[in-house]
Amino acid sequence: MSATPQDPQDPPLIHALSDVQSAQIGPRTRIWQFCVVLPQARIGADCNINAQVLIENDVVLGDRVTVKSGVQLWDGLTVEDDVFIGPNVTFTNDRLPRSRQRPAAFQRTRIERGASLGANATILGGVTIGAGALIGAGSVVTRDVPAGELWVGNPARSRGPVPDKT
Repeated sequence: MSATPQDPQDPPLIHALSDVQSAQIGPRTRIWQFCVVLPQARIGADCNINAQVLIENDVVLGDRVTVKSGVQLWDGLTVEDDVFIGPNVTFTNDRLPRSRQRPAAFQRTRIERGASLGANATILGGVTIGAGALIGAGSVVTRDVPAGELWVGNPARSRGPVPDKT
């Protein structure tokens, strides 16, 4: 079975029921209904942004990133290429939030190339999740996760290397 070749300049698909204010959306990216993407957000090529996702201004998504439904990507987040973000993953960017008191700077969080975040995981601000790491569903990540490790639990702890896909 042969696939139809894709033009590298194919425009993004943006659902009519989404509010995409950014012009920095890569080719072939799909943004589904009820998403909000603020004007300064940057989204790479071939991404799939599922329904009901919020992407703030100071957010960068690499190429081939999948963001499942119900995720909010707050200011200060960088997501590298080939990352999977499961449904309802929660990110924070302020360890001491207060009503009507904006911090001087939001915490910077980085999800490195090829990492996967399971459904309902919580990622506290200021952490780095290493390349190829796997965060189990419902885990609460409070500190940096080394590349290639499986972390689960509350608080999340290493369970060793990510198992092979075989």
